[in-house]
Amino acid sequence: MGINHWPEGERPREKLLTMGASTLSDAELLAIFLRVGVQGRSAVDLARDLLASFGGLRPLLEADQDAFCAAKGLGSAKFAQLQATLELSRRHLASQLARGNALTSPALVRHYLTSQMRHLGHEEFAALFLDTQHRIIRYESLFRGTLDSASVYPREVAKRALELGAGAMILAHNHPSGVAEPSDADRRITERLKEALGLFDIRVLDHFVVGDGDVVSFAERGWI
Repeated sequence: MGINHWPEGERPREKLLTMGASTLSDAELLAIFLRVGVQGRSAVDLARDLLASFGGLRPLLEADQDAFCAAKGLGSAKFAQLQATLELSRRHLASQLARGNALTSPALVRHYLTSQMRHLGHEEFAALFLDTQHRIIRYESLFRGTLDSASVYPREVAKRALELGAGAMILAHNHPSGVAEPSDADRRITERLKEALGLFDIRVLDHFVVGDGDVVSFAERGWI
């Protein structure tokens, strides 16, 4: 039976409009994105099949184009639509950060950095460049590494900060292994960056390490 024959209160779209998006299951949200099912399967049935096949919502959302398009009921148009939706979400988070003081929104900073870095299959070092009032100037990826290391050059970081007129910075990098616990090397490079940027009166406010399900803050550990 198609979704249009379900009781109105059980239809994903109507449920979202009356009760809010947070009340929907992963399958119901995905069904709204899919819009239609396939022969013999409603959009919700198809969504459940896809979640089971990919192993959950996150692996589905982070699948590459070939894997995504190979799945029944999907294709290049859906892949493009999904990528646009994810990018809109990232830009929405960025605009929220840009309107305020980064230090008054630690949860938002965490959420934003997670959205930017958690899915990466390689190690990447990035920074939020801030003005003297700690408002966001720009987020930039600065260095890209292998699965277990990234070369970070303090002189290049300082040069970019000066080009952007930054008065402070929040550093970030991801651990593709999924374990967010900072290494001794992470702590050493943070100290080197603090020293190099300090020569130009640019403060390092925090350094976040983004793992699979956790984000570690150097400031919260008392390391900055």
